[in-house]
Amino acid sequence: MMFQKTKNIDAAFRHIRLFSILFIAACVIVSVFIAYKSYQIASQSQQKIFILANGKALEAFSADRKDNIPVEARDHVKMFHHFFFTMDPDDKVIQTNITKALYLADNSAKQQYDNLKENGYFSNLIAGNISQEIEMDSIIISTNNYPYYFKYKGQQKIIRPTSIITRSLVTEGYLRNVSRSDNNPHGFLIEKWQTLENKDINTQTR
Repeated sequence: MMFQKTKNIDAAFRHIRLFSILFIAACVIVSVFIAYKSYQIASQSQQKIFILANGKALEAFSADRKDNIPVEARDHVKMFHHFFFTMDPDDKVIQTNITKALYLADNSAKQQYDNLKENGYFSNLIAGNISQEIEMDSIIISTNNYPYYFKYKGQQKIIRPTSIITRSLVTEGYLRNVSRSDNNPHGFLIEKWQTLENKDINTQTR
């Protein structure tokens, strides 16, 4: 009789031990799952960005810089050419746009600006009431090697009181990474910038 009771106690102990092990294992699994889901939700929430536009909060998602390099590089090159070649017969407008452009490029752009200034190009724009516009055709960005090579193709329009001259514009250069700032939001700097082609293709009488 005593031996039977001992066997019953051992069996009950084994059952309790098995139940305890299963309960602890279940707790561990649940805890790991909760921790994983919490990390996943936190990561997703960090990728969300809210942009305030016209008084409304718009939701956007962040992405790795490497995923956006071609897009940001093209916009950087586009904005540089826009600022460098968009001018009106007003010294303040010219200086404002050139200053914005020079924040986006190295001394190669400053040298081209200095050459134009020495040749009286900007003075002639003001004296002749001439405006200048630029229209982009295409931008090629190569991200295979760093710094990133680019080629810009566009049309430059010189608007005179009596005529509009359209010129083809082809330039090239390289992009290297720099810190982002208000003056350089994409975090690129144009290097070794040079003009490959800039010739008249059409003249229209006004």
